[in-house]
Formats: sequence, structure tokens, C-alpha cells
Amino acid sequence: MALPIKGYLTVFFLLLFTAGYSQEKFTLSGTISDASSNETLIGASVFINELQSGTSTNEYGFFSISLPAGTYTVSIKYMGFIDIQETITLDKNIRRNFGMEGGAQELEEVVITETKRRSDIKRPEMSVNKLTVQEIKKMPVVLGEVDVLKSILQLPGVTNAGEGASGFNVRGGSADQNLILLDEAVIYNSSHLFGFFSVFNSDAIKDLKLYKGGIPARFGGRLSSVLDIYQREGNSKDFHMTGGIGLISSRLLAEGPIVKDRGSFLVAGRGSYAHLFLKLSDNDNSAYFYDLNTKLSYKLNENNNVYLSGYFGRDVFRINESFNNTYGNSVVNLRWNHLFNDKLFSNLSMIYSDYYYGLQLDFVGFKWDSGIQNYNFKYDLKHYLSDSFKLNYGVNAIYYDFNPGTITPSIAGSPINP
Repeated sequence: MALPIKGYLTVFFLLLFTAGYSQEKFTLSGTISDASSNETLIGASVFINELQSGTSTNEYGFFSISLPAGTYTVSIKYMGFIDIQETITLDKNIRRNFGMEGGAQELEEVVITETKRRSDIKRPEMSVNKLTVQEIKKMPVVLGEVDVLKSILQLPGVTNAGEGASGFNVRGGSADQNLILLDEAVIYNSSHLFGFFSVFNSDAIKDLKLYKGGIPARFGGRLSSVLDIYQREGNSKDFHMTGGIGLISSRLLAEGPIVKDRGSFLVAGRGSYAHLFLKLSDNDNSAYFYDLNTKLSYKLNENNNVYLSGYFGRDVFRINESFNNTYGNSVVNLRWNHLFNDKLFSNLSMIYSDYYYGLQLDFVGFKWDSGIQNYNFKYDLKHYLSDSFKLNYGVNAIYYDFNPGTITPSIAGSPINP
């Protein structure tokens, strides 16, 4: 006897409900940080052994993965830190933060005899190179100074812009076709002392990514590459100072908690002093640089974090008090991270970036000032829809203020009218 239509519908919805219940999923989310300082770790691997799947942390150390209900072994890995393995029973949405201990392991000899099968690539990223500050500091130093830009010259497809020249070239592009970001703020000039040093203090850097192709839409696009650099947040557990003395420059960094385990500060400065030796030889010429990195971080609650970061740097080149050239970058970035739920992460940034170039020629009696300023508003959201599908979206508005050059008299009797 045929079932009436209502009977068919009842059976259909019952099967649908049963199938949906059997596939019920829950979300495991949280942040991964350095246990000794609470510094978040970018790109840390979160792997589910039973399902042979996983994810990685974003630029702020946050991760989210949705899994069927069950008991799983979660493996956390990050270069330079001891692996974590923990068994978690997932019968509801769980927020779990992990702190990783730094450590080195002695490995036995590895002998490669053959390759039996292709590598199992979990997450392919084309034309992207990532370097941590631990890797950068293992590279050869330049005049006693670890240099971020010199380190990326070791990567395939990257060359220097010429001897004594600033910047770098990627896959045949020119130096001005690269977008360089420090905590999302644009850096217009990436070098000190005409290319001998970069503007990035390695003590204050946490992580960098170089996109040589397939540049994500959130960067707005560049002809050659995007170099995305993030500063450290500072130690929110203990106060520390570190520094170094080189042949030409020295550096000093201080970091510590504002409120223990909730807020931290970081201040790092560098300066060169080779010009002081010229003074001892009665030479009035000078060339020097200085820069300052700062960052304040504060955790309002489990779902909200605020950051205030800044950079200020200047180069000064002077000849006999008649020629004076000053230039450099200044940036300020105020950010707010908000977690709407276990699957939706947002970041709001308000950024100011300035590049100043000044030239004073007293022998002809004028001063020339030029520069670029931009005001940047960004609101980015990352939606973890499933363990295999993540959606990034947001809005971005930039206002540019260009000053091609303003000439003013520098001495009395100058031929330039004010």
C-alpha cells in the first residue's frame, strides 16, 4: 500500500535530520603563543592525527578548525619550539590556547637513498617565502648587524638592486615595484646609509612573508612583490633588555609587561656613530642614521585585543654645513582584533604613514622639502566556514597626500623669495 504524501515527507525529513545529526560538527579554536613571553606565533601548525588534516595560525596567532564530534589527538608544531600533543574530546565548541616552550633537539644523521612517492602537500602556497626571525639571525651578518633585507636576497628569484644601492629586485622587477609593509603600514624607503643597512631592526621583528606572485587581493596589488613584516608584541611576563654593539651601529631593546599576562610594551632603538670618528679628525662631513620601533599590546578580554605600533627613522648626510640631506619614514598603526565567534575573526586598522625627504643647500640659499603621506583604514574579516574552506573579505580605503616639493629660503639674502 503506497504511503501518502505526508508519510513520504515525514520519512524524508527524518532521514535528513539523522544524517545531519551524524555529521554534527564542533569548532576547536584558540591562539598559540610562546609560553615564556606570550608572544603569538604566526603560521604554527595545528594537525589532527586521526583525520590527517589541519590548519595554521593567522597573523595574530589565532586558529579555528571544525571537526565531527569525537576524541582527537591534536599536534602543535612550530620551528624552534617543542612539539605539543594533546588529546581533546570534542563534544561542544572548545576555545583552547596553547603555550609552546622554546627548545632545540639533536637529530641523528639522515641518509637519503631514494624518493618513493611525491610529497603530500597539505596547503600549497605558490611563490610565497616565509622567514622567522630565528632563521634570519642564523644567516651571515653585515658589519655586525643582522639585516632583514640582506637575508631575503638568499631566496630564489630575489637579487639586490646593485652594489651600494637600496632595495631589492624580484624576478626582474625594479625596486620601486615592491610593496613593503611593517605592521600593515607602507614603508617607502627600506634602507639606511644609501643601502648598506635596512630600516628593520631584527630584534623587533617577529615574522616576514615575501609574495613573489599570486599576490592576495588584500594587499591591493603590486607589479613585482609584497614584503609583509610584523613586529614583535613584547614580553607580557617579565622585563628584558637586549642589545648589541657593531662596527658602525649599535642597538638596544627593552620589553616587559604593562599588566602581567595582559599587556606588554616593546621599545627598540638603533643608531650609527661612525661620523663621530670624523669629528675627531677635524672632518666636518657626516653621515649617520637612527631609528626607533615601539609597540604596545593589551588584551581587553578573551575576544578583544588592541595594539599600537610605531616606527620613526631618519638618515642625515651633511657636507661642510653647506649641504644637508635628511630623509626617513614615520608610521603609526592602531589595531583592534575582535573575535565574533569561534569561526569569525576580524581586524580593524587605522594607519598613518609618512615619508619625508629634505634637502638644504646653504651655498645657494634654499631648502627643499618633499614627501608622501597616506591615511589608511582597513577592516578585514576571516571566516572559517569549514576545515577546507576559509573566506577572507573586508574593506580598505587609502587617502594619499603628495608633496612634490616646497622651496623656502634658508639664509638671509637668499635669491629665493618666501
